[in-house]
Amino acid sequence: MVKAVVGEETQLKLAEDRLEQSSTPAQVGLLIGKLSSSLDRGFVFDIVPTPLNDAGAPACSLVEPTKDDKRKGTKPKSQSSDSSSLSIDKDWVAEHARQVSRMLVGGMKVVGIYIWASESAFKNSNITLCQTVMGVAKAAPLSENDWDERLLIHICYSPRRWTCRNCAVASNITSSSLRPCDFKMGRVLNSLQRFRCMYNFDIRLPIFHKNLSNVQTFSEALRLGISVHAKDLKSAKAMYDGNLVFNNDLCTSDGLHEVELLLPFMKDTEACSQKEAVGVLALSGSVCSFAFLNPKEPISQAVADIKDDIITSLQSRLDIICDEADGETGPTETGGQQARDDTGSQEARDGISSGTPVFQIVLQSFRETCSLSLPRRVFVPWLAGTFVCDYLQPSETFEVLKDRCVELLSMEAPTDDSAILEPEIEAPSTVTKSFWDVAVPFSSASRSCLEKSGLDTLRGESSRKSIESSNVNIMAAVIFLLLSIIVGYVLIFVRRS
Repeated sequence: MVKAVVGEETQLKLAEDRLEQSSTPAQVGLLIGKLSSSLDRGFVFDIVPTPLNDAGAPACSLVEPTKDDKRKGTKPKSQSSDSSSLSIDKDWVAEHARQVSRMLVGGMKVVGIYIWASESAFKNSNITLCQTVMGVAKAAPLSENDWDERLLIHICYSPRRWTCRNCAVASNITSSSLRPCDFKMGRVLNSLQRFRCMYNFDIRLPIFHKNLSNVQTFSEALRLGISVHAKDLKSAKAMYDGNLVFNNDLCTSDGLHEVELLLPFMKDTEACSQKEAVGVLALSGSVCSFAFLNPKEPISQAVADIKDDIITSLQSRLDIICDEADGETGPTETGGQQARDDTGSQEARDGISSGTPVFQIVLQSFRETCSLSLPRRVFVPWLAGTFVCDYLQPSETFEVLKDRCVELLSMEAPTDDSAILEPEIEAPSTVTKSFWDVAVPFSSASRSCLEKSGLDTLRGESSRKSIESSNVNIMAAVIFLLLSIIVGYVLIFVRRS
């Protein structure tokens, strides 16, 4: 449970001035920060207003009481404003949180919402506010083992003050869902420690026939592959600046720290045959991850944030291409799409329907190689040496990136493109292949022989070669033994003479 919250004074004071100058009676937005379990504290780095919805209306507005509600003869007219409440487009705020969470790196999350409103409007809208917080928590989860609370900051303009509350999101909404929480402003961003990890991976996941009932399409197989790899990544050891990370170590030096993840050897690998495995999902590439740590937190927390950021980044890329395909009305051509593998790029095989996106291909009915290139990750300078990120398709430029930063994060877009980082030389890509193409690699000449003679011929040739190799090894051992005996006799004879 978060017992106290510290807000970045510089950013929150600027936000307060903007709200005062806007003269708007109500506004809702997101809290960008971090909840630390080891410190039992929350940190708010900045507040981001939710933009206008598709209809051009604000996400939050003030609702005045109707005439029927005002028909109380004994109530003074000056108190009629005490019945005002807030109307919030909860779905739009949740969608804003979902998109902003993709742009955050390790150690930075959407930790709740803020509301700019009068004291009376806030008190009359507790249920609506709790529902909004719960929608944000569902759209932008913090981690696999998600927190059961989020923050709600109320910026009151009459009188002017900031108050913070914990909002429980794992239970039904009641009057006790909001609990007071200590809040103060201070310097948070300048003290953050920076960590970076360039993670190279090559995942090969067999697709079993028995799992096709749960995994139907290419995208579902990819999600399964990412979730399986997440379990392996969670148990990986880590080194920072060449030193092995232990649980309670603290980082005492400044600057950018390089993190290297050491994955364990695969255990309990499930044996599979041609009848069991219908294909192989190959996911390879590089992911660049940044994490920002409070100096009082252990380095192991930065490692955990990096691991979570890597998996979240892969999932976000898949979500982006799925969202874009759902929004397209026309067919998607995929037959000529190129896929990157370990050594470079290869063209997707013919046979993919021009009306079906690659990730929607039904694996059971499609046995050819199909491929998918994921968007690349780029980083934009944000606050006090920190970064936010976005994902660009091959056809998108930095102008698209800048527009999204302005719209979703209300930040000033960088004027110099050289400030935008592109550390990922190759964006992650995924390929599904026939199982034996991956498990038993061979030359093109052998491939032609396999196509003509069948799998049994290949197995027979492999067995024959194995037997011949064994015979050669036995003969070599016998010859070596005979030579050893002869040399021994010669040495004995020389010594006696």
